[in-house]
Amino acid sequence: MEEENDRVTLHGMWISTYAKKVELALKIKGIAFDYVEEDLSNKSSLLLKYNPIHKKVPLLLHRGKPLSESLVILEYIDETWNNLQPLLLPENPYERATVRLWASYCLQISDTMKKAFISARDVEEGAFDELFEILKVMEEGMKDFFPGGRSKICAENLGLLDIIIVCSLATYKAAEEVVGMKILDPEKNPFVYSWVTTLLELPLVKETLPPHDKLVSRLDFIKKNGFRFQSNV
Repeated sequence: MEEENDRVTLHGMWISTYAKKVELALKIKGIAFDYVEEDLSNKSSLLLKYNPIHKKVPLLLHRGKPLSESLVILEYIDETWNNLQPLLLPENPYERATVRLWASYCLQISDTMKKAFISARDVEEGAFDELFEILKVMEEGMKDFFPGGRSKICAENLGLLDIIIVCSLATYKAAEEVVGMKILDPEKNPFVYSWVTTLLELPLVKETLPPHDKLVSRLDFIKKNGFRFQSNV
């Protein structure tokens, strides 16, 4: 009965970078959970019931109580299962506040990336300029935050920023293939590029993020048809 009361269920969507952040955090912590794949064109009754305002993913149910918004859920996971390693947020109050600041900024990457796929014309007119500016700021900020570099990356020491940056840029290789341009440039963004590419090679990250070919197919469809994502997908 106690195990049933502690049940965790994640409602997500395979292409949602926000839902993937939560899924990856649960796996990093070793938390058992059920997964429900949502179709946002035909939303489940549970999604409508527990997230009636935004009606979007991710939705986390724990002990029958709903939580939405990826960053809120990530902090909830870390605080609720603070006996499980690794801790996603530093224990030092100043460092924790700094991570929250950069995490909030980094979340802009996903939405900015999506804007560039509204139409092929927008891409030609520089829809990625805003993303490039965000990456530039991240590059300089992370050099200061990790003065010695983000070294010894493994599944056992991943934190909140690792989760957000790798999931936010999970589609970058597929996006480069679809639009035929460099998005994450190792010359312009050497720190972020090295960080993300190292994270993408981790087995746990690979098994969580969508397959490359499937992403290419979906992004190509979006680019050609001007399909507009719902926020937080």
